[in-house]
Amino acid sequence: MAQVPQTFFDALAVRTWCGLALRALGRAREEIDAINVYPVADGDTGTNLYLTMESAATAVDAVFEAYAADGPALSDAARAMAHGALIGARGNSGTILAQLLRGMAQVLAEDSETVHTDGAGLGLALRHAADSARLAVAHPVEGTVLSVASAAADAAGTAEGDCGTVARAAYEGAREALAATPGQLAVLERAGVVDAGGRGLVAVLGALVETFTGETLPAAGHTRVERDSGGAVRTPLEESRSGAAVRTHGEAVAVAHARGEAVLDDLGECADDPGDRHEGGPAFEVIYLLEADDTAVARLRTRLDGLGDSLVVVGGDGLWNVHVHVDDAGAAVEAGVEAGRPYRIRITHFGAGDVHTTGGERPVRERVQRAVVAVVPGEGLAGLYTEAGATAVLARPGEPPASGELVDAVRRAHAREVVLLPNDADLRHTAAAAAEQARTEGIRVALIPTRSAVQGIAALAVHEPERRFDEDVVQMTSAAGATRYAEVAVAERQSWTMAGICQAGDVLGIIDGDVAVIGSDVSATAESVLERMLSAGGELVTLVLGDEAPEAVADRLEARVREAYLAVDTVVYRGGRQGALLLIGVE
Repeated sequence: MAQVPQTFFDALAVRTWCGLALRALGRAREEIDAINVYPVADGDTGTNLYLTMESAATAVDAVFEAYAADGPALSDAARAMAHGALIGARGNSGTILAQLLRGMAQVLAEDSETVHTDGAGLGLALRHAADSARLAVAHPVEGTVLSVASAAADAAGTAEGDCGTVARAAYEGAREALAATPGQLAVLERAGVVDAGGRGLVAVLGALVETFTGETLPAAGHTRVERDSGGAVRTPLEESRSGAAVRTHGEAVAVAHARGEAVLDDLGECADDPGDRHEGGPAFEVIYLLEADDTAVARLRTRLDGLGDSLVVVGGDGLWNVHVHVDDAGAAVEAGVEAGRPYRIRITHFGAGDVHTTGGERPVRERVQRAVVAVVPGEGLAGLYTEAGATAVLARPGEPPASGELVDAVRRAHAREVVLLPNDADLRHTAAAAAEQARTEGIRVALIPTRSAVQGIAALAVHEPERRFDEDVVQMTSAAGATRYAEVAVAERQSWTMAGICQAGDVLGIIDGDVAVIGSDVSATAESVLERMLSAGGELVTLVLGDEAPEAVADRLEARVREAYLAVDTVVYRGGRQGALLLIGVE
């Protein structure tokens, strides 16, 4: 279907842009991954940009659904875009993209009464985006996405006209800056490629042009460096569009490391020995979301800057996304704990056998035969699932993972066969989309429609990788289906339920997805829920306590089971910040 151009930058334009940008990054993902050699040659810039943009687009779609017919204001859509990108930012490139979107949103959402903005307003938004992204990076380096963003803002600032005119000027300015990146950063010139993050930004700005004009722009042009007969770099994107092949990731890295040449680090300094990642650069990438105030974050920046490089801290208003490369991952996390509350912590080891250490293609790691990927609502359950051998995807309350994040988890599992457990009825379609995408990559995926983490626990308990795949899936599905699930939560607002009208602050007992009990005391409500569930029989009760659940609730329920149901066993887990006060499973 043809895209209807947007005249002004309003809420609908924000949604349209996010969708088009996601599509553009999806098309360019493999190409961008292939030219990723800076700041770390790990071949994931395109994927990280895509996942970050997917999170932004999902958040904007959600705010449109919440407002239904009336539709959100520009400020609402812009804030949703920024928040979605912030919580879903992946890698160095995704973190910077999140700050670019946040910078734009700060201008677009400055006046909550503004319905739309014009070309001049778009230019101001792009300027603030580029400036704020540069401030977020501890040691800005030219020849990166920061240079491309600044050039786009400069070009937009001199353009006069409507949003389409300003967007096109920004796009063209970005393309020219992208072509110049090899001349600014030696590692790119040696590898024969342009900056991967900058290439992704050009795709995002191309989608912005399409939003306002309806015109689908061609690809950014050459992503590798052209040289003349004398060996000089020739970088204009307009030249040589005859379709020369892009270097593969391995080729690009091999060229960068040829004859022992060093790769530049975040400060623009040479690593002494590209064959030793620990000597040539930090061994770990650490990323986490952080709840903290501005003063604490300022101290955190100083602390992390002393621990490693590639430091990017983005966000504000109490919520931040922290990205850094370090040798001591524990110290980086501890610094976050001292500053506030870190969560969604991701630590990636740039280990032996990686492109960082070999100077070439990654050695092919043998796939395992079968793996389980599960979405879990709390840190405690994430640990439990991981100990049981599953790849856990942590879902913070109110912030479900996007399909791209699930696909990424399936890839990380590195298995020929994958069992996917969404553990949430609302995630079934998201999980189905992820499974379909993974199948196109040659992975055999079975989706078991688990509606609760306790059903996932039951399925994981009977998982046997040695069985035939179909038999294993049948047994896991049967175990999940035989597990009734419930949760105890606190009502956020007045609402009609199957059990009557609840008020904000009431304790709700929800069985198999429907409110069955409304009470005022957590323990009493939980006991009533458990009684109803056990009235239909059961052999094992699983209790998963959230951080905010009263300490006595588990003891009370265990005592009640021992007293009234002698043949029933009880197991208790700590779920952490899982949203619900208590999850209950009966099987």
